[in-house]
Amino acid sequence: MKEIMGKHAELSIESPELLGKIARALSSQVRLDIIAALGYRSMSVSELARELDIPMSSMALAVRILEDAELVRTDSQPGTHGALKICNRKIDTISINLAPKEQLLKAQPLSMSMPIGGYSAAEGIQPTCGLVSEKQSLGTIDLPHLFYSPQRFDAQLIWFRQGYLEYRFCETLLSNDNIDWIELSFEACSEAPMYRDPWPSDIFVEFNDVRLGTWTCPCDCGGRQGHLTPAWWGLTNTQYGFLKTWRVDQSGTYLDHTPISTVTIPDLHITERSYSSVRIGVDPRSKNVNGINLFGDKFGDHPQSINLQIGYTL
Repeated sequence: MKEIMGKHAELSIESPELLGKIARALSSQVRLDIIAALGYRSMSVSELARELDIPMSSMALAVRILEDAELVRTDSQPGTHGALKICNRKIDTISINLAPKEQLLKAQPLSMSMPIGGYSAAEGIQPTCGLVSEKQSLGTIDLPHLFYSPQRFDAQLIWFRQGYLEYRFCETLLSNDNIDWIELSFEACSEAPMYRDPWPSDIFVEFNDVRLGTWTCPCDCGGRQGHLTPAWWGLTNTQYGFLKTWRVDQSGTYLDHTPISTVTIPDLHITERSYSSVRIGVDPRSKNVNGINLFGDKFGDHPQSINLQIGYTL
């Protein structure tokens, strides 16, 4: 098994032939010197031979071994005396999993974290609304169009009365027919001018356009400083939220271990899409349309953004 991401390769003990080729390729000081030389620029075989003071025949053999191990790529280009074989280093870093894939999946679920400002769409956003970073407000409040400002990626607190934010997670990290469960967690609360308790708001979560359910948050939390909330953000404002965990498995959907809907993993069609979509928001058709505050890892009570975990069956 080999997966190349950028110039990093992830190898597995389940592909012993490829591991053997790479081990052989890296067992020679000459071939290590070739890899090092190609770290600065592409070079022809003859240039490498002169650079390392190695006969052409030996250099050609060494390059073929590196090619076979997929550590070096070569391209032919016209030269003065025939074709030139131009060499490029294909991989910069390698990691090797010595445990079988089944053990790795069982031992550690796949985990991803998305900044709260990393959303791909902000639909139907209505005031009150705004964004702040760890250090300052990100533009004028109550202007929904500012939700598409590039500054949004610095957001540590986002609030709006209704609408939703959509976060898209890379499909290549999720494509597995053995997905057994997913868990989504984030810190949130209702949205009122300043803060207010009680102040119920119906906050929904959708995954791949399927609504997992709606949580009625009891209040907009304030009255004390959030554990992570910076001091410049005044105590008259929202300070912290509730950490909520949504889990979907083969039996249904749960919110903090309590059943909330009958949606199961097959209903989400995870492996059939180019990305997986998570929407968090307040539906204007809900009974309690009283907004949402979303907290980043440097605001509120909990040092996390929007976390997604995927578990697998063996």
